[in-house]
Amino acid sequence: MISIILKLVAAYLLGSVNGSLVLGRLRHFDIREEGSGNAGGTNALRTHGKAFAFGVIFIDVLKAVVAVAWLPGLGAPSPEQVQWLALSCGAAAVVGHCYPVFFGFRGGKGMATLVGVYGVLSPAVLLVVMVSWLISLGLFGYVGLATMIAAAAAPIYLAIAGPASAGPMVLFSLLMAAFIAFTHRGNIQRLQRGAETKMFAGLLGLRR
Repeated sequence: MISIILKLVAAYLLGSVNGSLVLGRLRHFDIREEGSGNAGGTNALRTHGKAFAFGVIFIDVLKAVVAVAWLPGLGAPSPEQVQWLALSCGAAAVVGHCYPVFFGFRGGKGMATLVGVYGVLSPAVLLVVMVSWLISLGLFGYVGLATMIAAAAAPIYLAIAGPASAGPMVLFSLLMAAFIAFTHRGNIQRLQRGAETKMFAGLLGLRR
C-alpha cells in the first residue's frame, strides 16, 4: 500500500511540473497574469507564440508519459496492479497539472497531460481524441469546446468499440471527461453568454 501511495504522489508531483509555468519562470514571467490567465498550451500560443507553446505542450505530454509508462512498473507488481496503477498515476498527473503544488495549485486545464496518458495506454483512443478535437475545432472554432468534445469522445469510443476488458479504461476516460469539463467550466459559462474567444471562425457557429 505504501508503494502505491508513493507512486501516486510521484505522479502528482510530475504532473505539477507545469510546462508554461516552468518555462515562464525561466523567462521571468507568469503566464497566469497574461491573456486568459490559464497556464496551458492555448494561452501559451496566444501570448508567446508557437515555439513557446510547443515547449509547453512537450513538457506537459512528456511528464504524463513518464508517470504512466515508468512509475507503475516499479517494484515488479502484478499485471493487474500495473493496469490500475497506470490509470491511477495518469489521473494523478492530470490533477497535478491542474492543481500544481509547486505553483500555488493554479495550473492548466489538463488536456495536454491527458493526451500523454492516452498515448501510453491506448494509441487508438489517442487517435479518436485527436481526430475529434480537430473536427470539432474545424466546425466550431472554439478550442475549449473542441477539448471537451474530444475528452468525451474517449469513453464513447471505448464503450462502443473497446474490448470486453476495457472496463477500467472506460471508467478512467469517463472520470477524465467529467474532470476536463469541470476545468473548462469558465469556457462553458462564456459559451452560454456568447463571450467565448474563437481560435478562428469555424465552419459552424460563425457568430460569436
